[in-house]
This record gives sequence, C-alpha cells and structure tokens, in this order.
Amino acid sequence: MTFSSVLFENPSLRPESEPVSAPAFFKDLNLDQVVQAITAEAKEYDLAPFFYTPLRGLEAVTYRQEIAEDLREQPLLLAIQTFSRRMREMRAQLAQSKEVHYFQRAMECLFLGAAEIYCEAVRKLLEDLRPLGLNSRGLLSFRGYLTDYIASPGFRALEADARQVQSALSAIRYALLIRNGSITVRHYEGESDYSAVVEETFAKFRQGAAGDYRVEISRWEGMNHIEAEIQNRVALLHPAPFQALRDFCSLHAAYLDQTIAQFDREIQFFVASYVHFEKFRRAGLKFCRPCLSQTSKEVSAHSAFDLALVSRLIDKKTAVVCNDFSLRGAERIFVVSGPNQGGKTTFGRMFGQMHYLAALGLPVPGEDARLFLSDRLFTHFEREEDPANLRGKLQDDLVRIREIFDQATPSSIVVINEIFASTTLKDAVFLGKEIVDRMSALGLLGVCVTFLEELASLNEKTVSVVSMVDPDNPAVRTFKLERRPADGLAYALAIAEKYHATYEWIRKRVKP
Repeated sequence: MTFSSVLFENPSLRPESEPVSAPAFFKDLNLDQVVQAITAEAKEYDLAPFFYTPLRGLEAVTYRQEIAEDLREQPLLLAIQTFSRRMREMRAQLAQSKEVHYFQRAMECLFLGAAEIYCEAVRKLLEDLRPLGLNSRGLLSFRGYLTDYIASPGFRALEADARQVQSALSAIRYALLIRNGSITVRHYEGESDYSAVVEETFAKFRQGAAGDYRVEISRWEGMNHIEAEIQNRVALLHPAPFQALRDFCSLHAAYLDQTIAQFDREIQFFVASYVHFEKFRRAGLKFCRPCLSQTSKEVSAHSAFDLALVSRLIDKKTAVVCNDFSLRGAERIFVVSGPNQGGKTTFGRMFGQMHYLAALGLPVPGEDARLFLSDRLFTHFEREEDPANLRGKLQDDLVRIREIFDQATPSSIVVINEIFASTTLKDAVFLGKEIVDRMSALGLLGVCVTFLEELASLNEKTVSVVSMVDPDNPAVRTFKLERRPADGLAYALAIAEKYHATYEWIRKRVKP
C-alpha cells in the first residue's frame, strides 16, 4: 500500500492550493468559532485550511473516518503526541540555528542537535506504532512507509553520521586560563577538577543537610561573542571533529523527509479535533461516526447539539439540552417555528454544523447520526443593512436568496434563518412560500427557521418542528424541539400573561 497522506488517500483529491479564507457560511453556522477553538493550541501547524476543504466522495470521507476511529485508542494518540512534541523541538532548534548564523560553528552544532532529535522522534514513533492494532488504511500505509524509510540507506547514513559526529565532539576536552581580563584556550592536560577539591575542603564545615540552590540552565540560551570565540579556539585545537561537523551539515542539509513532515502537520487535524471534543465527552456528551449517503436523504440524529453554543455552556457550567431530528420518505425541509430565544436558530446551526463536520471526515455531536453528503452548503441569515450596496434590507435579502438558488442543486443543503422581518406579514408569507416551494422543487435538504407558521405545512416535503415551552409556565423555554404542528398558542398565552392581557387579568381590571 503506497502512502500519500492521512487526509487524502487519492492525491488527485488534494486541492492545488490551500484555501486562505473560510467558506461564506462559516460565520452564520458559528463554524468559525468551532474551528478557532479546535486549532487554538496548534497554531504553528496552520490547520484552518484543512477545515475549509470539505470532501465530496464517500470513499474519501471513509478514509478519514477510519483514522479518526483509530486515534480514539490512547496508546496511538500518545505516540502521535510524543512524536509531534519532538518534531516541534526539532523545528525550534532549527529556528535557533538560523538566529545565530553569524556564529557559524554554533549554528552547525544546533543543526546537528536538530537532526538527532529528528532521528530519535522517527525511530521512537515506529517503535510505538509496531505493536498497535491499527485498522485505518491511512495509518497502516504510513506505518509501512515509516518502516521502509527507517531501513533506507539515506536515513541510516543520517543517523550513523549524527551519532559519530556527536560522539567525536563530546570527547573533546580543553582548558581555559582566565587572567587579567584575557582568556587562553589550550589542550586539557589532566588538570584536577577544582570543584571537587573545593567541596572536599569545605566539607568539614558542613552542619546538616544543605538546601539545593542550583539553577537549572536551559539547553540553549544563545551564544555571546566571547563564547563564540572560545568555540573557535577549541576548533583550532581540534580541527577534525569540527570539520566532520561541517561536512555533516553540508551532506545532510535536506535531511527532513517531506512525507514525514507532511504527516506531522496533517495528523494534527485529527489530534486537535479529538482533544477539543474531549471537553464535551468529559461533560457527558457523545460523538459518533455518522453513516453517510449521497443518495438517501432520510437523515436523522439523536442527542445532537450545537458545538459552539454548548462549548460556552460547559464553560459556564450550564445545563445542556440535546435534540433529535429525522426526515423520512419524501420529507426534505424542516420548518422551525416557536417563541424567540427558544432554540430555533440553534437547531438550524446544529443541522448545518453536523453535515459539514461529516463532510470533513470527523465525528459529529450526537449518539448516532445518518446524514447526507452534499455537494454544497448554503446559508441565509439576517444581515444588517449595508449602506455601501445602496440596497434596502428586503432587496438585499432577495438578492442573496437568488444567488443561492442560482448555485444550489438537488444535492445541496440550505439553512435559512428568519428573513423578511422588514416587510409586511402578507408579503413575508408570500415570499416565504415562494422560497420553500423553490427548495421543494429542487428536492434539496434544508432548514427554514421562521416566524411564519403558514410555511410549516406547505407541502409533503416540509416538516413542522416547534421549539417547546414549559406546559406549566409557557414563558419558560425548554430548548427542546419536537415534530408537531405549529399553532403558536402556547407562546401567545405566554405573551398575554406577560403583559397582563389574559382573561383573568382583564376581569381584575374591569369593574362589574
């Protein structure tokens, strides 16, 4: 099995260039917040472009899903995290070597150290992967690639040369004579270790155990000009090891294998997602591998939730309400109605988020899910008026809706959230029906969040979903959404109660 990538089994599926900006619907669905949270701890890998590129084929999605499943096993996750940590150390040391380019030998020593870290990281990763029962095609083929790479003459030479040069440098001994502001570097001639002599002299004065006041010195804090000159003088005394170091840097200047470097970056797509999702799992919420189809539009999910919203609720230690949904037979469009602040928009966002995450090959929030792999995802959320385009709010809504229908296909998903609030009820109903009819005619999947209950039973492709209120107190939202006819009565009663306009309140105010 030939290894290419953990993101794209078929190299032809990889985009020619990585997208530099998020899709237009990211902000509407709060996917910008989701991706920002996932990638926050892995900024150096620039993972965002991976989240901007959904997959269009079932086999491509399954390839990623297998890898995500494998990474649920802790030994594998720990092995990858250990490898990535060592690779970050290697890159940090290479970056330091470029900062001290004016100290040639210091730069060469740092380069050698980086190569040693790389060799250790690669070999340790293979040792960790060998005993694991991997199931994904991606990681199995990568393990095979790693096995062949470590056995290759190029890697063996790199490892052997690094070990030999480091051994020769470590064997160097020299002496410094510091007197009257001058430093003399000369060969080591077996002089006594004065630190041992000092310790022995003062041992007689010891009274009990002394505290440890030693300060740990970091591996590298840079080199000043005096240290650099000392190193140059040492090199003059021991030319052979330093010439070998220079030869090593020249011979192995491009030691980093690009396939392994690409793996280190791409695998973070899965690791960062898994680590972020653990926050939800610890709160008792579940993620699942969705069952995807490109033909069946009978979608469903149990105990699903909006990732961006629930992330904030967990931080505030607020209770989380999950929801179910399903479309059966000819049903294609959820028409979501009910009181404001009752979870309607959240339902639309949840539906869009789940389908988009599934198209990335990632787990989705919920106990189980059957979803549709769409060709495009579109959203239409209310916008503030933009004086620059010289269009009124209603016209702007209609122009943006038209742009969606010009591009949408029967395989698309559309999420529409409470539009036409700027016009009359009669016009809003007329326009809303036109839009739902267009969506129905295309046969695409969609969610229409609306205050227009007339849209809820427009045709056999629409399903009414209502955000519920507490039956004992209609002013209290439960944030549960149920398939049921839209009547608005419970909310109307809550409004009437709020403004003391119920029959009981009116009787109190009206004298007999």
